Amino acid sequence: MVAGKRYNGLDVDIWSSGVTLYAMLVGYLPFEDQNTAVLYKKIIVGEFEMPEHLSPLAQQALKAILQTDPKKRATVSYLKSNNPLTR
Repeated sequence: MVAGKRYNGLDVDIWSSGVTLYAMLVGYLPFEDQNTAVLYKKIIVGEFEMPEHLSPLAQQALKAILQTDPKKRATVSYLKSNNPLTR
């Protein structure tokens, strides 16, 4: 959306849920900057820090969900099959 490209609602919902999950796990948003242009650039390229205190599974999930290319982004099926609560 920030890049001005057409988008699929489900893909955007998955990405947005990743932003929310990141904020819940880390305590702040993955993409922040005082300068709006810099903020948008960080969002477009997917530039965010991965805190070391997160479990490997959480890091893997966040990387997959916050993937900027919708074709490479985690799907609902992927997330359900990689959920440790359902194993």
